[in-house]
Amino acid sequence: MDLGLKGKVALVAAASRGLGRAVAEELAAEGASLVLCARGAESLAETCEQIERTSGVQVLGVAGDVSSSEDVSRIVGAALERFGRVDILVTNAGGPPAGTFESLSAEDWERATRLTLTSVLNLTRAVLPGMRERRWGRILNVTSIAVKQPVENLMLSNSLRAAVTGFARTLANEVAADGVTVNNLLPGYTRTERVDELARAAASREGVSEAEARARWEAEIPMRRLGEPREFAALAAFLASERAGYITGTNVTVDGGWVRSLL
Repeated sequence: MDLGLKGKVALVAAASRGLGRAVAEELAAEGASLVLCARGAESLAETCEQIERTSGVQVLGVAGDVSSSEDVSRIVGAALERFGRVDILVTNAGGPPAGTFESLSAEDWERATRLTLTSVLNLTRAVLPGMRERRWGRILNVTSIAVKQPVENLMLSNSLRAAVTGFARTLANEVAADGVTVNNLLPGYTRTERVDELARAAASREGVSEAEARARWEAEIPMRRLGEPREFAALAAFLASERAGYITGTNVTVDGGWVRSLL
């Protein structure tokens, strides 16, 4: 299937590893040029070099922290200087720390809000005018299964990713007539460093091994395994494509059946 992504320009946040990197690799395989950002300059440079070598597309890496409005402006500015436009935006960031309400300080909430919610607003604000002017755009927000079924001990993620969901659903209606779609991708337990981090936190909290923590999650998943980043990335590439032009305002889970809700 030709997804019609050849020649498009995609900005993927938190793209040096995990889900962000998998999405970047999938978009590159479909012929899209890439602007990748991440906090770690060294790992970002390695990722850019490898994707450019294997796919043959142009890849620009810009080190920066999406929780900083100044860094977001610099990242998008570099993208526009190099390519002249951004057709596809994939918002993504490392998950906020685990914890219950009483264990989290006001500063924890402020940092998590900048990382999880404000970053989405700033990235969208920076690229949306151009998408509307060209009457074509794709905005994909990487959120979490937690917005459909809250996950224990993830107060920050459960709360703030739900806020992203409300923002995206409202924005989808506002820009639909301009040819811009807005969708959320909800990863479940997937083999990433974030899941390793959560396994360590669960193991420490419950007095079990990390392997036992992962085994519990796998037992809750109808497919009885963790997801692979490439499986998530395949959905992202489709939703970014020409073929998905009539899909907007959706929240699509990639979770092996973990969420039990009907909708």
